Amino acid sequence: MHENRKNRQVYNPFLPLNEYIPDGEPHVFGDRVYLFGSHDRENGSDFCMQPYVIYSAPADDLTDWSAKGISYDPVQDPHVNEKRRYIYAPDCVQGNDGRFYLYYCLEGYGGPICVAVCDTPDGKYEYLGAVRNPDGTEYRRFIPFDPAVINDEGVIRLYYGALYPFEDQRTPENSDSYDQIQQQMFMKTKEELKAEPNGVMGAVTVVLSDDMLTVKSEPCRICPVRSTGTSWEAHPFFEGSSIRKTGDTYYFIYASWHNHELCYATSDRPDGGFTARGTIISGGDIGLLGRKPEDTLAPMGNIHGSIVCISGKWYIFYHRQTHNTNYSRQACAEPISFRKDGSIEQAEVTSGGLNGKPLPGTGKYPAVICCNLTNGHMPQGGVSNIKDSPDAPCVSSDGRERFIHHIENGTWIGYKYFEMKGRSRIRVIYRGDGEGQLIAATAIQGEAVAQTKVRAHREWTAAELIAPFAEGKTALYFCFIGTGKTDLLSFELEEDRRR
Repeated sequence: MHENRKNRQVYNPFLPLNEYIPDGEPHVFGDRVYLFGSHDRENGSDFCMQPYVIYSAPADDLTDWSAKGISYDPVQDPHVNEKRRYIYAPDCVQGNDGRFYLYYCLEGYGGPICVAVCDTPDGKYEYLGAVRNPDGTEYRRFIPFDPAVINDEGVIRLYYGALYPFEDQRTPENSDSYDQIQQQMFMKTKEELKAEPNGVMGAVTVVLSDDMLTVKSEPCRICPVRSTGTSWEAHPFFEGSSIRKTGDTYYFIYASWHNHELCYATSDRPDGGFTARGTIISGGDIGLLGRKPEDTLAPMGNIHGSIVCISGKWYIFYHRQTHNTNYSRQACAEPISFRKDGSIEQAEVTSGGLNGKPLPGTGKYPAVICCNLTNGHMPQGGVSNIKDSPDAPCVSSDGRERFIHHIENGTWIGYKYFEMKGRSRIRVIYRGDGEGQLIAATAIQGEAVAQTKVRAHREWTAAELIAPFAEGKTALYFCFIGTGKTDLLSFELEEDRRR
């Protein structure tokens, strides 16, 4: 980001490049927008290895994100132990008493959902307790996972759940095996599984009492357990419940079973009647302009996030994968648009994100703000798929610097968008053992508008290209053609006045 406040820009990821805040739930309280999320470790070995840190920015200046340090440490929670050390995917709501309540779950699916409380949105939270039944016992019905919460005109509604496609795949022959898998995964007895009509999986909602802990309603299902033949069939619910209300319409945002997209469903009531409407964003732009999963524009893994209205404009907050793992995820955001019928147009993954306009066509940029990164066969899906591709191109780090790693023959690296000034000089900083051609283009698989020979070394080296860009909004792509592998640290754009 540029230091001059007047001319400061923001890009994706919009937090410091050494920060990893996935599962983002954005909320506006007062004149600031706050991002509540999990906290991954750079090049971590598991999900959510660090205590919660809450970033915020003025609602009228989304370039100015900051945090006050640790807001909540899981050591406060008596449920934390050696087997369940980390806390996942929080959401926050302002209670009717004016205080702020942070809802979260522990790693795994066993529950319970726990709550911490603070007088301010990003202050020091203190453990309050576990969500409980009226008799004081811990509430563990269905799958207490990925909580979301809303203050709906004074009614506190909690949403949560997870769904694996067992019921769509269940047959008389495999029924017992699926029951055993669920007992182990969800830490429930066979009797507990059978106690809920249609099983324990899926998204559900309950109403909480004014103490913000006690459940005072029966759980209501938000989505069908069997998606076949329903509006949910193309994008079945998986996890990552989130809830918003605009006008008289409730928007239920969720991660689908495809594991690369945030989708949504709408209803005129909060506890049922939801119709799945489609995709808000895909980490690999799958579905956008008909793009198929095999043509993903980025490595894909789990995704979680939500929508928010900031100063009259709507955005989708989500996360991306780095380091060829699902365990180092970074916060990103894009503007979104609603159609007249209340549906949401699928957003494009960009480098500009919250900037509100194309990035300047002059200036120095970190290479890791790329929105597209592909060698034509990028890992996609779950953790195992990413681990099976340890040498795929990725955003990485060495403890000091962040860069794009493992750039190989045919790797495309894309940035959208810049306001180009015309003919430009591009200076790239790279290293490695690669040797060949570096080309610049304005579209993936597009014709080169400039190219130069590169021969990487162990230390960072500079190369220059002169590109005759047209003036105006332009995408910028780099592609390496050659042998060996290369890292890319940064690039600088400068108007070239020479003729």
